[in-house]
Amino acid sequence: MLKPQRGFWHLNADKQNEEIMKKSRVSIVFLLLFCTLLLGGCASRKKSEKKVEFKCTKKVELKYATQFSIEEYGKYDMITITDSGRFLIVPKGEKVPENLPKDVTVLKRPLNKTYLVATSAMDLIQSSGAMDNIRLSGTKADGWYIEEATKAMNDGKIKYAGKYSAPDYELILNEGCNLAIESTMIYHNPEVKEKLESLEIPVLVERSSYEKHPLGRLEWIKLYGVLFDRKKEANDFYEKEMKKIEPVMKQENNSDAKTVAFFYVMTNGAVSVRKPNDYIAKSIGLAGGKYVPSNIDDEEKNALSTLNMQMEDFYAATRDADILIYNSTIDGQINSIDDLIRKNNLFSDFKAVKNKNVYCTSGDFFQKTTGVGDFMVDMGNVLKSENEEENTYIKKLR
Repeated sequence: MLKPQRGFWHLNADKQNEEIMKKSRVSIVFLLLFCTLLLGGCASRKKSEKKVEFKCTKKVELKYATQFSIEEYGKYDMITITDSGRFLIVPKGEKVPENLPKDVTVLKRPLNKTYLVATSAMDLIQSSGAMDNIRLSGTKADGWYIEEATKAMNDGKIKYAGKYSAPDYELILNEGCNLAIESTMIYHNPEVKEKLESLEIPVLVERSSYEKHPLGRLEWIKLYGVLFDRKKEANDFYEKEMKKIEPVMKQENNSDAKTVAFFYVMTNGAVSVRKPNDYIAKSIGLAGGKYVPSNIDDEEKNALSTLNMQMEDFYAATRDADILIYNSTIDGQINSIDDLIRKNNLFSDFKAVKNKNVYCTSGDFFQKTTGVGDFMVDMGNVLKSENEEENTYIKKLR
């Protein structure tokens, strides 16, 4: 019997299967090759995209200031302010680093639309050559004792945007504000800070007034130098001021130091004095004097630098003081010893009044944050009764 032969369609199917198998093997080879190249490329790309470690490369040395610190992170700077937060300064054209801690506020330069509310910062910013960065002010033109600030506002370079408790949000937004510098007064109106931040305006609360050492306040100029990219100018100014007061500071701890009272009379008749650990009291000590009253028991234990005393208590504590300095910044300038006596007749019995060693400060003294050096030089002149006509902030009364 003849075996049945395979038909044509069987032979054709075998050839088709053979072709499919060949194609499959070729596809698998190409697929394996593609995966190898893909994995190799990914590994290469991961290697080339390796992130640069973001770490502190230097901590800026501060000699007197304790309320802030500055750290360098390569091209970036990190400012930390006590009870205010951390601020990363990003140079113009640089990217914001990834995965920053949540408590870090990013400040991108140029910070040229700043809303300045903290009056004590203006003199530091102006002295570091960064005043062009201030576009908005929390103080009106007639409220500034800093000539450059008044002129800038009168010229329209700086606009009034409302005080700390009632800012003009519409103007602030229209001007493209990119930073608000506040004093700690903002904590009395926390809703304002929250509103500014909700508008994506970073808020920096400065604390220079909390520095216990008088030169700590001056050292805040370094912070503004970093903030506004004026490091060299700020450091040069600071060093110049330090050289100015070096001869004066050599008089500290003089056992024969003259006693000095610094005060003003309030509208209710009480006397406002500086606390013994306040920077004014310490400035007097650094210049070679001894601040009185020195034995104040601060029952309130608060952060305020002043304390109110009844006139009778002030009289008992300071009637034998060698020198009286009237603080004209708050109450207004007095022009004579008689003006002082008119505030309270008890002053006529003070030793300094009888010896005509009565002085007053100029009205701009407390806005001139950088003036601490000149104040100490003035104080040295007063203590030695020399060159008093050259004084900047302390004027002798007749």
